[in-house]
Amino acid sequence: MKRFLVLAAAAALLTACQPAKPEAPKAPAGAKFNTDLPMTEFMGHFVDPAAFMYWKGSGTEITEKGERDLSPTTDEGWDVLVSGATMLVEAGNSLQLPGRVRQPEADWNKYAQMLSDRAMIARAAAEKHDKQAVFDEGGRLYEVCVACHEQFVIQPDLKANGPAKGDPLPAVPEAKK
Repeated sequence: MKRFLVLAAAAALLTACQPAKPEAPKAPAGAKFNTDLPMTEFMGHFVDPAAFMYWKGSGTEITEKGERDLSPTTDEGWDVLVSGATMLVEAGNSLQLPGRVRQPEADWNKYAQMLSDRAMIARAAAEKHDKQAVFDEGGRLYEVCVACHEQFVIQPDLKANGPAKGDPLPAVPEAKK
């Protein structure tokens, strides 16, 4: 019995020493969020443009004329990348608003938080004008988008509609003679 009391007391002390779990932020009294915009509209008019603001300023483009660096050459150009990443940080926050969250909620919020976290890192790379880091972080942002779309867009569509019918790719034109 004495051993049990010692163990119980030790457990109570350890529990008391643990930091309290922070509460999730709550909306201020009277705050009202308008989340009526369909997800496709939010993505198409806010998230996608922000991502492309960032992605278009990284890597290289190879054409018949040769290779061209897509990195910005002016402070204003770098600021476009910073703005795109900043918008993605806030997009991740907005995706977690009541009325936007999808089920399973834990997975949805995980992707939204990853978007915000990685966008902050991407933003820092753009602020430093670090071409390689911008490219690398753009890839990490893309990974979050692909993983989220797989779970919340592609798989639900496959469950609802089955695989695509026919050949979804256009015919390859014959070589010019």
